[in-house]
Amino acid sequence: MRSRRRAASPSRGASPAQMMAEASIARGGPPVGLGRAELGRLIALLLPLALLGGALGSQYLGGLYPCEMCWWQRYPHAAAILLAAFAFTATAGSSRARTLTLLAALAIAISGAIGFYHAGVELGVFQGFTTCATTAKAASTDELLKQLMKVPLVRCDQVQWSFLGISLAGWNAILSFTGAAAILWLTLSGRRAR
Repeated sequence: MRSRRRAASPSRGASPAQMMAEASIARGGPPVGLGRAELGRLIALLLPLALLGGALGSQYLGGLYPCEMCWWQRYPHAAAILLAAFAFTATAGSSRARTLTLLAALAIAISGAIGFYHAGVELGVFQGFTTCATTAKAASTDELLKQLMKVPLVRCDQVQWSFLGISLAGWNAILSFTGAAAILWLTLSGRRAR
């Protein structure tokens, strides 16, 4: 026979969140809020969405054309979005969700490593590419020349835009490494807390 808990009256002056948590506990459910594993999984989805959205927004709305290394930074974020989305098909504490969330964190960290290298190229710390990278395709040389004349030349070793003295590649590295570390910590500490 199940014992019934008597619902305690909410504390006077309690915030709505506290009242919801007390009500949830009174009816025998878990407290309202996200656990560490849930939060890590949510960050694994939202961070690459925001970074990729910012990159696309700067390109299509801000007029900043990406160089070859800028494109490279986008691919791991797209992979992280897919991995994190698949992590939501299982409960946050399951091994499948944890594995997919950790793989998303790895993809985010890879984008951060590419961003770190790109920022180093921009600062002259690392050697960049000496060849031109383009994806122009044409049937004739005249058509190819016309296409090339319309495409802006974007070099990987030149900063197009910066904030607080840090380029977009640098910000991607900072946010990606920080986010990947937070996801790793939340996911693994959420596992130990169970």
